[in-house]
Amino acid sequence: MAPLVAGVPHSAALIGPGSEVLAFDTSRSADHDWGPRVLVFVPAGLVAEAEARVAAGLPERFRGHPTVFDYRGERRPGVVVTELEVWLTGRLGFDPRRGVTLVDWLSAPWQRLAEVTRGEVFHDGLPSPVGGLEAARRALRWYPQDVWRYVLACQWWRIAEEEAFVGRCGEVGDELGSAVEGARLVREVMRLALLLRRRYPPYAKWLGSALTRLPGSAELGEALGAALAARSWRERQEGLSAAYRRLAALQNRVGLAVRLDEGVRGFHDRPFEVIGGERFARALLREVSDPLVRGLPVAGCVDQLSDSTDLLMSPPRARAATVAALGLAGSSCDGLVA
Repeated sequence: MAPLVAGVPHSAALIGPGSEVLAFDTSRSADHDWGPRVLVFVPAGLVAEAEARVAAGLPERFRGHPTVFDYRGERRPGVVVTELEVWLTGRLGFDPRRGVTLVDWLSAPWQRLAEVTRGEVFHDGLPSPVGGLEAARRALRWYPQDVWRYVLACQWWRIAEEEAFVGRCGEVGDELGSAVEGARLVREVMRLALLLRRRYPPYAKWLGSALTRLPGSAELGEALGAALAARSWRERQEGLSAAYRRLAALQNRVGLAVRLDEGVRGFHDRPFEVIGGERFARALLREVSDPLVRGLPVAGCVDQLSDSTDLLMSPPRARAATVAALGLAGSSCDGLVA
């Protein structure tokens, strides 16, 4: 690629959508939307020139694979030339090189944040007063401390809201309902474990794969697997309780809040085991110093507000939903979060 754009300042990377970007690709991944790909970012005004050079010089095949192939319903070269600001704004709704506001952080889906910060940068020679591609990736590498505490607190709160329902459903003979609740909680635990380890949770297809790559995840995976395979609510509860204890211990090790008892306990005077997710949520929120973050409702970022793919993959919709749900309208929400 480099010879085709010689003399043109550029950055080149494999980031954005695609299982290979997050290293989740297998041989199955090559059955659609697959081929040699790279994004080439050039300064404004040079896109047409760089595209013409690529079109004229791109070989028909690269290491035996065609360089022009069907990708998301369109037959085109795997080399895409664009402006970095245009691409970032299209994927995220903002350019992180110019600063990341509270609304930016909370309206950017985890999948999109992972797609920008993961993958490989082959060359970063794009001149810019606000930095190049690596500057954008550094800005989004992970949440600021108070935003991280807030997102974690909201994830614990999601567990707190339903953790007793596994037993309550089972108590009235609704094992199907209990199993559904158990599966919902397993998903929330998986996402919380990733967030505690500073990993943006990927979308559903790769959530389990991402969890298995976490250090020390084998025991957590066994507990969650037992909860999913359980045929009775008590067995389901036992698996979830083991997972909760591991999450509580992990939060204590991370040190974002005061240490709390890691044991499960009864739910009021009912015979159900819970971790008391609200304890961990409140402990995290007490450590938040940023007044903007501290004033938010315990509802969370856009991934915690909605499961709609159409919403999450549309930056304008994701932003509008986040602003509305969290009451962030107004200039104060546009302040940068360090």
